[in-house]
Amino acid sequence: MNTYLNALGIICNLGTGKAAVAEALFAGDDSRIRPERGWIPNHEPPLGSVHAELPPVPAALRHRDNRNNRLLLAAALEIEADIRAAIATHGPARIGVVLGSSTTGIEEATHGIAAYRHGGAWPADYHYSHQELGAPAEFLAEWLGLSGPSYGISTACTSGARALMSAQRLLRMGLCDAVLCGGVDTLCRLAINGFHALEAVDMQRCDPFSRHRRGINIGEAAALFLMTRENGAVQLLGGGASSDAYHMSSPDPEGKGARKAMEDALRSARLNAAQIDYINLHGTATEHNDSMESQAVAGMFGHTVPCSSTKSLTGHTLAAAGALEAALCWLSLTDVRAERRLPPHVWDGEADLALPVLNFAHVGSHLPAGGRRYVMSNSFAFGGNNASLILGDPA
Repeated sequence: MNTYLNALGIICNLGTGKAAVAEALFAGDDSRIRPERGWIPNHEPPLGSVHAELPPVPAALRHRDNRNNRLLLAAALEIEADIRAAIATHGPARIGVVLGSSTTGIEEATHGIAAYRHGGAWPADYHYSHQELGAPAEFLAEWLGLSGPSYGISTACTSGARALMSAQRLLRMGLCDAVLCGGVDTLCRLAINGFHALEAVDMQRCDPFSRHRRGINIGEAAALFLMTRENGAVQLLGGGASSDAYHMSSPDPEGKGARKAMEDALRSARLNAAQIDYINLHGTATEHNDSMESQAVAGMFGHTVPCSSTKSLTGHTLAAAGALEAALCWLSLTDVRAERRLPPHVWDGEADLALPVLNFAHVGSHLPAGGRRYVMSNSFAFGGNNASLILGDPA
């Protein structure tokens, strides 16, 4: 049974909406990663912040008002007409919601807890539900009046990718006729300082796969797809997931779990490695991730398939990353006016000679002309949690 990503709503540091994000993405505009004060004491880490004004949460849903839900609402509003049409066609009980998130409303909750510790009383706008991992999905379902399956997925940096895989299963099992799926995460002190404590935050723009790589830049984003069985612009051909459980935070150094996820994705899509035209790498710019991913990719695909990490443009958007980077692949596949450009790999150009050689895309790189095109998007997370998606032109 085929499943399609019919509509995409997106917001990140590159812009609000598909057109703005595509313009900055394909130009390789890394100016949206900027140093910011107030997040880590005595430091100004570069962050992929969204500076656009976000839509207000409707008054009836004031109890769900936080930045995470406002970011999600901004993405949903871009495709509201498509969503409402799906509801009218299938009914609210046949529409599901599956969203990946890890920060939800933790930043607001942190301020509430601080106020309680300081004054002994909870602020009037504090709600514990802000920090529940299923809260974004519940908010979206409540706003739209949906009564189909609605839940959150939180598997760290694979959450958004796994949300798409879960949505595909709901359709194939006949539990839904359409699913809103993707990921959303916003900046919060807990996550930023946590990665800083792990010495994994780069105080300059990150450099994936460079010999000078020092760690991640953190960003925020929301990417929301409408997935159905009805033929659409992009087909979700398959996905693979694995959990190697090598270490609490470090990946298997040989990339065995990453390779299994990619192999499973190819198998589910009924493709072979030679058919993949582009790979969006997880590419965090951390020492161990880039090492194992380059070994896994080179071992499966060789050295010629174009690939890139987009985290030097968007930052690492944590639980939203898998959905955001699938969305960037969606933008490539639908970029019909400019020969389907590829996201460029923006870095310092200083290759780590200890890593296998990869064919990094540059500004102006594009998918091959003619025939069906297939792209892969990788996401790898703490605990050896791995996911790989394959998107392509519809049959």
